[in-house]
Amino acid sequence: MHDRAPRTQGGRQRPYYKRKTCKFCEDKKLPIDYKSPHVLKDLITERGKILPRRITGTCSRHQKKLTTEIKRARIMALLPFTVHD
Repeated sequence: MHDRAPRTQGGRQRPYYKRKTCKFCEDKKLPIDYKSPHVLKDLITERGKILPRRITGTCSRHQKKLTTEIKRARIMALLPFTVHD
């Protein structure tokens, strides 16, 4: 009879979150390469840690590629391992 939003046990409505999409699947020309640290810098924290998939929204295939390329860029000294305080 009445159209209602899905409810949880407490009678409150669940918040609606926009599903994150992989920006590398959307833009095929965006490179995942250790030689482009400007792209990889957006996917690590200021402390140098790799951001997980649930935060960035990347798919598993591109996340695996990202981790290897970030690690290569660290070894080539294009990205920092850690930040010294």
